[in-house]
Amino acid sequence: ERLGLAAERLEGDLDAERRGNEAYEEYRAGGRMKDGRRFGGAPKPYTPPEIPDGKVNVTDPDSKHIKANDRYVQGYNAQAVVDEGQIVLAAEITNSTVDWSQLAPMVTATIAELERAGVTGRPRTAIADSQYWNEEHMDEVIANQHVQVLIPPDSGTRDTPRPGWTGGRYSWMRYVLAGELGERLYRKRKQMIEPVFGHTKHNRGVTRFHRRGRTAVRTEWRLLMATHNLTKLHRHQLATAGA
Repeated sequence: ERLGLAAERLEGDLDAERRGNEAYEEYRAGGRMKDGRRFGGAPKPYTPPEIPDGKVNVTDPDSKHIKANDRYVQGYNAQAVVDEGQIVLAAEITNSTVDWSQLAPMVTATIAELERAGVTGRPRTAIADSQYWNEEHMDEVIANQHVQVLIPPDSGTRDTPRPGWTGGRYSWMRYVLAGELGERLYRKRKQMIEPVFGHTKHNRGVTRFHRRGRTAVRTEWRLLMATHNLTKLHRHQLATAGA
C-alpha cells in the first residue's frame, strides 16, 4: 500500500512539474518584462522524463526532504501562531519546504480556532519573519481578513536591500519597521514565537515526530502545542493562587 502511495506522489510531482513548465512557456510567449518590453527568444522546450525521477520516502510518502538548520531531514514543516502571552492559537503541519506560502493559511486557521473557542476578538496585526514575505498572501490577509501585516522584506543577516527589492511595498515596509511603533511591535516577535519553539525543542526534548503520515503528524503537533498551553495555564493558576 505504501509503495502505491509513494508512486502516486511521484506521479503527482511530475504532473505538477509539467504544468508549471507549460505555464512558464505560455508566460514567456506573451508576457512582458518589468520595463514593458517583450521577452526575447522562446525558452528551451521542456522535455519531461518518461518516468518520475524524484524520490519519495516509502515509510511516509507525505513527508518531504526539508532543510533544518545546517542539514536536511525527512520530515514536515511545523507552523504555529502565538499571542503576546505565548499561548498557541493555531498549529498546523505542511510538507512545503518553505514558509512563504504559509502566511494566509495560518492567519485563517488562527481566526477559525478563535471562533471555535468562542473568542469574539480578532488578531489586529500579524508579525512574521522575512521567510513569510509573499505579497499575494499579504494582500489576502489585509484586505479579506482585516489583519495588518508586519514582515521585513530583508533577512536579519542583510545590511542592504535584496537586489531588485526596492521601491513600492518594499520601501514602505522598511519605513514602517524603522518607525517607533513598527520597531516596537516587531521586536515582540522574538519574545513571542521563538521561546515556544525553543522550549519545545530544548527543554521538552521534542526534536522529531514519532508518528507517520501527515494526518497523524498533525495530530501529534497539535497535541504538543495543546500541552504547551496547559502548562502555561497551570503556571498562571499557581501564580494567581500564590498572590
